[in-house]
Amino acid sequence: MKQADFSLPQGHYLLSHSVGRPLTTARQDFMTRYFDPWAGDNHEPWYQWIDGIQQFTAALARLFNSQAEYFCPQSNLSSGLTKWVMSLPETGKQTVRVLMSESDFPSMGFVLQQAVPDVEIRFIPAALDMSDLSVWQQHLDDDIDWVFVSQVYSNTGQQAPVEAITQLAKAQDCRVIVDVAQAAGVIPIDLSDSAADCVLGSCVKWLCGGPGAGFIWVNPDIIEVCQPKDVGWFSHQNPMEFDIHHFTPHHTALRFWGGTPSVAAYIFAAHSIQYFAEFGVEQVRAHNLALLKRLQAELAPWYIAPTDAKRCSGTAILNVEDKQEQVLATLGEAGIAVDARKLGIRVSPHIYTTVEDIDTFIRVFKSAVSG
Repeated sequence: MKQADFSLPQGHYLLSHSVGRPLTTARQDFMTRYFDPWAGDNHEPWYQWIDGIQQFTAALARLFNSQAEYFCPQSNLSSGLTKWVMSLPETGKQTVRVLMSESDFPSMGFVLQQAVPDVEIRFIPAALDMSDLSVWQQHLDDDIDWVFVSQVYSNTGQQAPVEAITQLAKAQDCRVIVDVAQAAGVIPIDLSDSAADCVLGSCVKWLCGGPGAGFIWVNPDIIEVCQPKDVGWFSHQNPMEFDIHHFTPHHTALRFWGGTPSVAAYIFAAHSIQYFAEFGVEQVRAHNLALLKRLQAELAPWYIAPTDAKRCSGTAILNVEDKQEQVLATLGEAGIAVDARKLGIRVSPHIYTTVEDIDTFIRVFKSAVSG
């Protein structure tokens, strides 16, 4: 039973789209690899800490079937996106036309509006289905330069057809940026032959790695083209050179790193990423889909997220209209942890979610709606 591998609270936890539960082994692993070298050894702990971050990028490479040198730690997606767009040769030299959805996470729009000096953002209306390739085809005009796509849209439960969108965009010579924050850990992702230019993600949600451990993956075909402006000694090809008159960007994606890193979050997250890489995201997804089908069958009148496996995320969206606050209160009193956005209540079954968790939710939900 995978429930024993995770630190689970009393009640029924269905909030993995927001914060995943930590592994029971996470505390001791963190103490061993972060705190003990600092508190217990009579030498500088940086070598052990840097090794911990290397384990972070190695775990990401295994999870996404890629190479560690294409990943760079970032504190969050906003930081990673800011550094990447500022590094591109066209930024600041021409008007950049970006296609994205109104359903994208707001931070991504904020970055593109503020970090790109001359930008025109064209938004796909939030009312449209981002899982429908024809929607992207209708909006991908000939003059678009960059396409920003979220693999999963957290408020609608829609999963975008990333590979097909990327192929369309590349046929028009567009750069492609992919946000996998809501997909990593629940939907299998293979970056081994990805044509995307940049992939952004974090570990706080389905990867159960806590906050502060984001990452950026940069396509190896364009790494040399990218010249980051926000740099530091860890962006250097040789951080230990210590020559203020000489800077050579790292030959890998680490050129996006920056100054002295906050290592604790990456050391903590590496343990969880490695767990899911070994366990297999395919198994997580199979379990997730089985529980989603249970919700779809029992709560069909309120279920507004896609139901097809290729078009749905890991999250159910339930619209109860003007009864939302009442339903949330009843669920909370029953010890069931969910949340809600504009379109409805969000419910996310993870590998540690049981059938009993889902059946309890269904029973209490129906009672609250009819009450």
